[in-house]
Amino acid sequence: MILDVLSAFFGVIYFAAWSVSFYPQPLLNLRRKSTSGTTIDFPLINTLGFAAYLTSNMAFYYSPLIRAQYAARYNGLTPTVKFNDIAFAAHGLLLSAITTSQYFYARAWGFSPSLGNRPSRFILGIFFGCVVGIVIVLFVVLGSPDRDSTHGAVSSWVWLDAIYAISYVKLVITLIKYTPQVIVNYRNQSTQGWSILQILLDFSGGILSITQQSIDSYLQRDWSGITGNPVKFALGNVSMLYDLIFMTQHYLLYPNDDGKPQEVASLLETDEERRID
Repeated sequence: MILDVLSAFFGVIYFAAWSVSFYPQPLLNLRRKSTSGTTIDFPLINTLGFAAYLTSNMAFYYSPLIRAQYAARYNGLTPTVKFNDIAFAAHGLLLSAITTSQYFYARAWGFSPSLGNRPSRFILGIFFGCVVGIVIVLFVVLGSPDRDSTHGAVSSWVWLDAIYAISYVKLVITLIKYTPQVIVNYRNQSTQGWSILQILLDFSGGILSITQQSIDSYLQRDWSGITGNPVKFALGNVSMLYDLIFMTQHYLLYPNDDGKPQEVASLLETDEERRID
């Protein structure tokens, strides 16, 4: 059927666009021998987000128990997670970790020191808050007598809920991960050091991802394909919103891209904190 072919085609293209979008920033850092103009906040929290996304996608795709509990909760349907979602998450995790290392181990990369190499308290709070939240849900599920059943998927805590909790980490991170860089660009009145190419690729991937999920839901004649996988749907929508902000900053607000001479350490960091080293 033509829609099945289109779904597979869009899946391949969005996977390619989103995957390639991870390369411009670390390559730009390498070319400049510096991470100035950017912060570690984005790649650091992105690493946790993709670790959670990979875990949940693999569970939805490979685990018979999770798929059975999903079917019991959503009228016999199967998750809309595709293999390309797993491949994308694994690739994103790897590239995010590599980019993060450029900040944590700047000297090993031969980079000059940058104020943005230290995570902000805001991002660290989100990072550890997500980890604690997952641990709490895991303990709740472990205490549920119906955790391994399918009949309890509708009314009780089951392993499906634990996987959802892990997937929601990616959702939370997607909502806030670009915020520090948006503010850095605003304070510097520049997008210098921040790759616009990754934003253009991310925007294209977001459109195709949402299109693929919509086609899959239409083929199932049930839009729970979206409501049952809100993280994938939000990934495309929220990322595109931030992409539009970055494109506005780059092409309209700060088109000369000269930048101010100072750097901004990170979001919500006070002058007193900056003096501590």
